[in-house]
Amino acid sequence: MPRFTPRFTPKFTPGFTAALRALALPLAALLAVSAPAPAQARAEPKAPKEFVALSDVDPTILQEIRYYTPHNFTGHPVDGYREPLCVLTRPAAEALHKAQRSLLRRGYTLKVYDCYRPQRAVNDFVEWAEDLDDQSMKGEFYPDVDKTRLFEDGYIAEKSGHSRGSTLDLTIVKLPAVPTRPYVPGEKLVPCYAPKDQRFPDNSVDMGTGYDCFDTRSHTLDPRIQGAQRANRLLLKDTLESLGFVNLAEEWWHYTYKPELFPDTYFDFPVSRRSLRGH
Repeated sequence: MPRFTPRFTPKFTPGFTAALRALALPLAALLAVSAPAPAQARAEPKAPKEFVALSDVDPTILQEIRYYTPHNFTGHPVDGYREPLCVLTRPAAEALHKAQRSLLRRGYTLKVYDCYRPQRAVNDFVEWAEDLDDQSMKGEFYPDVDKTRLFEDGYIAEKSGHSRGSTLDLTIVKLPAVPTRPYVPGEKLVPCYAPKDQRFPDNSVDMGTGYDCFDTRSHTLDPRIQGAQRANRLLLKDTLESLGFVNLAEEWWHYTYKPELFPDTYFDFPVSRRSLRGH
């Protein structure tokens, strides 16, 4: 049989109760100050109203946004690319639309590889370049370049004109366009300057090298690039330059629309439709 223990209820004098209350108030205030504030989700930056999705200006231009995929020199999808989407300032997109109309009449279409690039993506490139142990994609994208020289040789930088919104990487595709097969991570890599029928397949015309080839053969007017390859580069160059684009001499695929709307601003909003909402 369980033992019954009578309950004892202490009784406090009014003075003792008042003393307890006096001690409790400072303690409560101290806890309120020291307690961490509830975590709040950081709002993502949004694109200024001057930015548009290229497909809203010209849905006929092909898009193969490489940094959304692992098929790029880093070997992984790059930070900041939430969707395979080309985003540009409106003047650049409208000028590209004019270039597309010109090429369509000749049986070609433009294809973009990259457009606006957030600063976080550039930071991802820098972090990758500093990791000398990660050379998984060397065989295709920089077979003859020592990774220790990527900054010195200008292939990687801490800032990119792409982050200003008027720069893009692109090529030309002969119509009718045949889809490019997907890259399979781990597949055998072939140097980006190999003959077109040997390097990774791309439905573009032959430009002499693949996209993002870290090699002097990628220089737009490299004298080793002749014949049809040189003609294809000049077709892209002449078409775009007639509409206000300026080529980067070291990369046949790289063009900037001038004058830039944001010549001194490097944006960091993610590449996504959500970044453009509210325009």
